[in-house]
Amino acid sequence: MDKKVKRYYQLKQNQKELEREMAELRSEIIGHCIEQGVSELEAGTYRVKLVLQERKEYDDAKLYEALPDPDVWRLLSKPDTSKIASLIHLNVISEEKLKDTYSVKNVTLLQVEKK
Repeated sequence: MDKKVKRYYQLKQNQKELEREMAELRSEIIGHCIEQGVSELEAGTYRVKLVLQERKEYDDAKLYEALPDPDVWRLLSKPDTSKIASLIHLNVISEEKLKDTYSVKNVTLLQVEKK
């Protein structure tokens, strides 16, 4: 069991290092694309694409005020964007009712594919 725990710890450390390096590379690639004014480029046998995505970040207090029904609030327990989107899709709550409960954050996704 000691070997498994040791190996798990090593892998976790490697994962942290890989995630740090990936974040740096992601930042550099996105920065390069922005400098060049492009959202797509080819680098050797790879295709890079930047995709802008909007994400809603809900304010707990405003959301609670908009959803005074304790049964609906219990379904959420905390603002979970995917759960809220599902409740809107199922017509349990309306988008209109939530219009002032969130801010929209733009996020740039990086996609790298091999040609």
